[in-house]
Amino acid sequence: MKNDTLRISVSLPLIVGIIAISFSSIFVKWSEAPVSVQGMYRLLFTMLLMLPFTFKHMRLLKTISLKEWMLLLLSGIFLALHFLFWMGSLKLTTVASSTILLSLQPVFVMIGAYFAFHEKTTRPAVIGMFVAITGAVMIGWGDIGISKQHIQGDILSVLGTIVVAVHMLIGQKLLITIPAVIYSFSVFLSAVLVFAVYNTLLHIPMTGYSDKDWGIFLLLAIVPTVFGHVLFNWLLKYVTAVTISMAILGEPLGATLLAYLFLNETLTFLQWSGGAIVLIGLYLFLKSNRKFKEGKPPAPIKSPITAGPYIYKK
Repeated sequence: MKNDTLRISVSLPLIVGIIAISFSSIFVKWSEAPVSVQGMYRLLFTMLLMLPFTFKHMRLLKTISLKEWMLLLLSGIFLALHFLFWMGSLKLTTVASSTILLSLQPVFVMIGAYFAFHEKTTRPAVIGMFVAITGAVMIGWGDIGISKQHIQGDILSVLGTIVVAVHMLIGQKLLITIPAVIYSFSVFLSAVLVFAVYNTLLHIPMTGYSDKDWGIFLLLAIVPTVFGHVLFNWLLKYVTAVTISMAILGEPLGATLLAYLFLNETLTFLQWSGGAIVLIGLYLFLKSNRKFKEGKPPAPIKSPITAGPYIYKK
C-alpha cells in the first residue's frame, strides 16, 4: 500500500511515534513509585483504553485452545519480567545506556528465532549483529568507570531485552491464529496479574501514591503506548514493517536528548562511541534482513525479526 493513500505524509506519524516512545524512559525516571507498580498500571490503563476495540472480538475467545491460553500466560509473564528488568535499569543507569542496550532486541529475537523456528538470516545481518554487540560492550565498559550501580543497570537492561525477545517469539507463534487485539489484551491482562501477585508477595503497596505518580501511570499508557506503539501498528497498513523497525533507531537518540533536557544526564566519550556503533550495527542488521520490497503492500506479520518491537510489546 502506497504512502499517498494517507492524507498526510507518513513522516509525520512516524516522528510523533518516535517522540512518544522516547518519553517512556523519562516518565519512569520521574515517578517515585516502584517499577512493578508503574508497569502494572501502565498496562492496566492501556487495557482500559483498548476495551472498545476488544469487545467486537470477544466471540473469538472460545476458539482459543488450552495450549494457546498457557502460551498467552507465559507471554505475559515474560512481558512483566521485561518491564521489571528494563524499568528497573532506569533507576540505576542512564537513559542513554538503558535504551541503547534495549534496542539490541531484534538481535536477540534473531538468535531465538534461529533456535526455536530454524529461521535463517543473511551473513550481512550476522555482521551487523556483532557490530551492535561490540557497541553494547563499549557502553558497559564506559559505565565501569562511572559506578558499579551503572553496570548493574546495564545488566538489567540486557536481561530485559532477552526476556522481551522470548515474549516476542511466543507472540510470533500465537499471532498466526489469534487476532492481534485479542493477543495484546490477553497478554497485558496476564502481565497485570503477574505484577499484582509480585507486589502482593513482596508487600509493595498498590495504592496510596501521589497525584503526580497516578498522572505518570496514565501518561505511560497514553504517550509511549497509544501514541507510540499502537500508532506504529496502525502505520503498518501504509508502510513496510522494515520502515517501522528502523524507528527503533530513533528511540535511543530521542530518549538521550530528552534525558539531557529534563534530567541533566550526560555521557562519556566511550558511551557515545559505543552507542553510535550499536545504532550502526542495528541499521546494518535491519537493512540486511529486509523482506519487503518498496512499493508493495506489507505482508501479514509473522516474524518479529522484521517487524521490530512494536507489534507485540511495550
